[in-house]
Amino acid sequence: MHTTAYIALGSNLPFNGDDPPELLARAVTAMQGAGLAVVACSGVWRTHAWPPDSAQPDYYNAVVALDPAGRSPQQLYETALEIEANFGRERHEKWAPRTLDLDIAALDDWLGTFGKVTLPHPRMHERGFVLAPFSEIAPEWRHPALQKTAAQLLAMVGAAGCRRVGELLRAADQAG
Repeated sequence: MHTTAYIALGSNLPFNGDDPPELLARAVTAMQGAGLAVVACSGVWRTHAWPPDSAQPDYYNAVVALDPAGRSPQQLYETALEIEANFGRERHEKWAPRTLDLDIAALDDWLGTFGKVTLPHPRMHERGFVLAPFSEIAPEWRHPALQKTAAQLLAMVGAAGCRRVGELLRAADQAG
């Protein structure tokens, strides 16, 4: 049975008066309200929007480790979609700006597709903006297909354009 889910959070648009870092903190509170116990929180990282030539505002990213409370990957995905919707997330086009993005980055060492969820996230190993905060809380987590730790993957990809700008846990405590 899986014991730890890693959720990547991102935001680059305000919603209801909250700026993106505040939205990340409120998302953590919403996950807790959905019965998901947060085990660890990375810091908040500011990163350039994708694609690189985009005129979008910078993103704020973080990763949380949580106890999935017996939920399947599909159930976790549905919980994430519900939380995103509660924070004004609209899905119109790929790489569009967003109020909140919640992706299941990994679920322990699960490998495969479960409903609409592919684990680990199929592009996490290419993304410094996911690996930098992920490595803060789980540097020894091993990608089950690539057999590299999160820290090794980050060293391979680098974190160019990513800058740690604050603490998510403290912000989440204040948001709750």
